[in-house]
Order: sequence, then C-alpha cells, then structure tokens
Amino acid sequence: MGGDRRGGRAEGSGTLTAARVVPDVPSFSVDGGFWYGFDPEDPVTVGSLVRVPLGGRRVRGFVVEVGNPPVESLKPIAGVSGATPIFDPPHLESLRWAAIHYVAPLATLLGRAGPPNLPPRSSVEPTRHAPVDGSVEVWLTPSLPRAAVTDLARETATRGGSFLLVLPTVAEAAAVLETLGSDDWFAGFGTDAELTRAWGALRDGRHPVVGTPRCAAWRLRRPARVVVVEESRRAMKDRQTPTIAVRDLLMHRVHTEGIDVVFVGPTPSIDLVSAHPSVRRAPGRLWPPVEVVDRSREPPGLPLLSETVVRAVRATLRRSGRVFVYAHRRGYAAASRCVACRTTRRCPSCGSRPDHPDRCTRCDRPMGPCTRCGGERFEPLGAGVGRLVEECRRLFGEAGAYPADSRVTVGTERDLVAPDLFELVVLADLDGLVYGSNYRAAEEALRIGARLALKVRQGGRMQVQTSHPSHPVVTALRKGDPTPFHRTELEERRRHGFPPFSQILTLEIRGEGAADQHPRIVEVAGRATVLGPAGEPDRSRWLIQGRDLTGLRVALRDLVQRWRDGGFTVRVDADPLDL
Repeated sequence: MGGDRRGGRAEGSGTLTAARVVPDVPSFSVDGGFWYGFDPEDPVTVGSLVRVPLGGRRVRGFVVEVGNPPVESLKPIAGVSGATPIFDPPHLESLRWAAIHYVAPLATLLGRAGPPNLPPRSSVEPTRHAPVDGSVEVWLTPSLPRAAVTDLARETATRGGSFLLVLPTVAEAAAVLETLGSDDWFAGFGTDAELTRAWGALRDGRHPVVGTPRCAAWRLRRPARVVVVEESRRAMKDRQTPTIAVRDLLMHRVHTEGIDVVFVGPTPSIDLVSAHPSVRRAPGRLWPPVEVVDRSREPPGLPLLSETVVRAVRATLRRSGRVFVYAHRRGYAAASRCVACRTTRRCPSCGSRPDHPDRCTRCDRPMGPCTRCGGERFEPLGAGVGRLVEECRRLFGEAGAYPADSRVTVGTERDLVAPDLFELVVLADLDGLVYGSNYRAAEEALRIGARLALKVRQGGRMQVQTSHPSHPVVTALRKGDPTPFHRTELEERRRHGFPPFSQILTLEIRGEGAADQHPRIVEVAGRATVLGPAGEPDRSRWLIQGRDLTGLRVALRDLVQRWRDGGFTVRVDADPLDL
C-alpha cells in the first residue's frame, strides 16, 4: 500500500516523483488518498486514472495531487490508464464540495467526473487559465427556445468552450436531439460508447452535447456554458445516495470553475430564485389558461370529479377528444382529511401527513383526532390512479391508467414525459398537492399544475379542482406567472425557518439495533434539531434541520463508515424533496 504521508521516492528507485491517489473504493476511509511513486516520464497529473497496489490487490485510482517531497519507500503506481485526466484542480474542488455536501465517499464523486470507458485521447491543449466567477441566468419560458439555445452553442464553440444541454430524462433528451437536426450535436446518453464519445466532446469543446443529469458532473472545457431545462423537476435529483441535485452542483461549479449556467423553464425552484439570478422572461403567459373549479361549498363525501368537470369530459368525448386526468400517485388514495372541517389530517407531533390511520410513519406518534376541530371521522384525500380510474369508468363507461387504449386516461407525473397532448386536462385534487406534509408542497403543486397546462392541445382546456380558490398557487396558475407566488413563498419560508433559510438532511439506517443509534446522531447534530427515530427498531429514520449543517455532514462521514462497517445499510438524503 502507498504511504499516507506526503510525497516521496518509490521503493528501489531514486528517479521517481510522487502522486497522491484516491483509490476507487466506495469508502470514506480512503478519502485522504495514499502516496505512490511514478516515473517523471509517465503522463501523470491531477485527474489521471491509474492502477495502484492496495491491500494485496491492484485497484483503479484517481490522482488528486502531484509532488516530490523527500520521503522514502513509496510503492510505485502500477500503471496509467491513458494520458487524459478526467478532472482538473478547479473541477476537483467542485467534486470535493459535493462529497462533503452529500456525505458521500470522495471516490464516488471522482468516478462521476469521467466516462464509463477509458477517456479518449485528446489533441486539444487543456485550458490553463485560472477560473473566475461564472454567471447564472434564468429564462422564464414555457418551452425550450431551440433557436436561442443553438445560438448559444454556436457562440460558445467560437470561444473554444464546452456546451452542455441537460434535460431531466433520456426520452426528453432524445426528442430534443432529434429536433435539433444537426450532426454537430452529440448524445450524452445511450451506450457506454456514446457516453464516452460525448464526454470527450465536452472535454475538448469541439461539439455541443445533449445529456441527462449524470452529465452535470462531467469535465468541461472553459469557457463553458450549461443550459438546464426544468431544474425543479424531481428527475433532476438522484434518489439514491449520493442524492446529487443538478442545480446545486452546477451553482457551485459556477464559482469554482467559472462556468456559465442558464436555467430554462416556466417554474424555477424557490432555491434557485433565492439566489437572485439574472432573469429573462418570455412575453405573455407562461402556460395556457387554467379554469378553476371551486368546491369549497360542496358537502363532504361527493365524487372525486365535480359536475362541472363531468360535463366538460362528456363534451370532450362527444367531439372525439382525449382526456387526461391527473392523479397524485399510483395506488388508491394518498391521505385523509377531517369530514367536519375539511382539514388535512396531520400528525400532532411533527406535522406529517400520515400513511397509516393510527400512527405517524415519520415520528411513530399516535395520530389522535383532528388537530383543528377534534373530529374523529376522516375521508380519503388525494386522487390515486386506482380510485380515479374506478370513478371515470362508472361515469363515462371507459377509462384506464395511462397509456391505456382509452379516450380517458389517468396518470401521474411520470406520464407527463410522453409528448402526447390532450383536448382536456383535469387536475382532480389540487388541495392534496398544496397541503401535503412537505414544506415544498405548494411549490411542487404549482410546478405540476404548470406542466399539466402545457399538455393541453391548442384550443383545448384545463380544469383544476380546489376547495381553496384564493390560495397563492391557484392565483399563479390563473395568471400564468409564478413570480408573485415565489415572493409569497420565500417570505413564508423565511418566517418558519425552512430552506433556503436553513438546511435539512434525512438519515435512514437499516439493520438490527438501528434505533439505538439515536444518541450518536444527537451528539453529532450539535445545536441542530433532530426529529426521530421514526419507523421500526431495525429500520429507523431521522430528520435533522439547522441553519448550517456543514459540520454535521463532515462528522457523519466517519460515523456512516462505522455503521456500514458494522453491517448497517445507511442512506443520507441531502436537501430531501420528501420528508
């Protein structure tokens, strides 16, 4: 094994310099790297991929530092995997930040900087200038302005820089790549060979690339520009550890690497708005008109679809039109509300919306009666796919879960990726979105409502059912403008101390005795608020909130490694979308 001290000569030679290498092992214990010797004639620099001896075997590693201090007896690097480094020092700084922020081994982040295959050889000289702060711009627009993006790509190419267009899913990236209609664009998705080819294009700045969130960590040739479509979408954040968000990683790269980022879409996230970026707004409405169906005066227990919506669906079917009904989730129902006062049922301890009728799944406390009026009768809240399909079949004689062969289809957000447009789009229960248990619920409701409105065919209509027609989300949907909502929501979050005015992290531990780890978590959390454990003794979950959790993130690295070495499965979600 290489030395864990700085620099030196290799065993048996006085001509070798040294490199500090982080082995490609998903463990916090190797984050500091180890020093190995190498021949000065070898193409070893920061970012090089190498093979090194480690614990009796040879593993891949990433060079993070090169030096030549007078220390003896270092084992030599066993081999260099090509002459192309996959990151440079400014890029390495961004990756180190991400490793800390997302509580992930550094090797995991370094691996994401490179292509799936060995990096292709480059004939382009690397950029050497020290980066300065880049820029952040927001384009408020209902769809991707392809002509403007093409002009940006062309302008970036004339300066010799990289251009990357990031979309949430492979399907959307493929559709955009097809409409661009040019052989100059490379696909940052598909086979390993295609991904490696696109990675090389970005590194050299020779071709623009259309990719998915995984490309956000790739090496860029400066001056670089990245355009991100709908950064607020859930697909723009990894669900598995490390839970990297495209927006946050790129915002950091703006400062450490000097890249320029343009965020495109009709509903930017509150986190992005809070950074006060430069804004360019398309004229007029950002999405088609929305009809609000007020159900505030209707008695409880009525069908999911109001008479107004039923008439609209039947009229659409008579014209042989297609109808899309939005459901919050798969399954039957999402939650419940009090029959007496129509208040969404919440946990009296932590405010979570329950998935279980008797005990909270977040903090495991008894639910009890309605926290507002004391009522003990509750009705289902939220339109699950199964419940809506059942009602639509009864009312219209046909319906199915999208993409069923039916004129009436019921679907969730994952179905909105398809290019289909509809004569009528119905958001059956906006309240179930707006009044969810997450502090992001209202923001999510507006984003989904805008996406649904953009699924309406020219000359069609969209209807939104709600019992709270004066809510800021409803007002924004009516106006086709998210800006007033952003101002209201930012002030609300400031008042309650929610992100972006604080930080939240969730921690889940699975294994025998998981709940017994609570004292250790409280100890490393310091002054931060710790809620939990929720769940079962062998599968427990904590929510940690504080103004700045950087110290906690650093302390968790050693603790998470000890848990994993002890047989626990640990998941850390930085900036969780769901609580």
